Amino acid sequence: MDKRSLRDCFGKFSTGVTVVTWFDEEMQKGITVNSFTSVSLDPPLALISINKSAKAYSGLKGKSFSINILASDQEAVAWQFAGRRQESIKLNWDNSGIAPKINGSAAWLECDQWKEYDAGDHVLFVGEIKQFHYRDADSLTFYQGKMGSTKNL
Repeated sequence: MDKRSLRDCFGKFSTGVTVVTWFDEEMQKGITVNSFTSVSLDPPLALISINKSAKAYSGLKGKSFSINILASDQEAVAWQFAGRRQESIKLNWDNSGIAPKINGSAAWLECDQWKEYDAGDHVLFVGEIKQFHYRDADSLTFYQGKMGSTKNL
């Protein structure tokens, strides 16, 4: 099976854009993730998928994390944590709680790691949601390699 073609096929599904963040020796770390889904309301669970070859995979193991659902004006934040350095970016952190959050996000979910599942070249981290917050804001979207917004919905 051609991996590039399969990736292009997956790209036909538009997703929201999140940055998953955690503390690493009291510093904030993060990775842009579009493989995020709600799992359960009782108990409250959410899932993220991380490539095993990503630095974030080893950094995230066993740590509490926040899923920051990015607002439509946070495209630079998404690219920053996707590995495309944004020279002019100024991140505004909320370091309270069990994991750091990015201020200005449309929503965030603070999670303790609940379970971890091997999934081929990825690992599925299921987090138990301990706190959450959302505000009235349009969200950032991703479709076929391009960023967009829910403003048009």
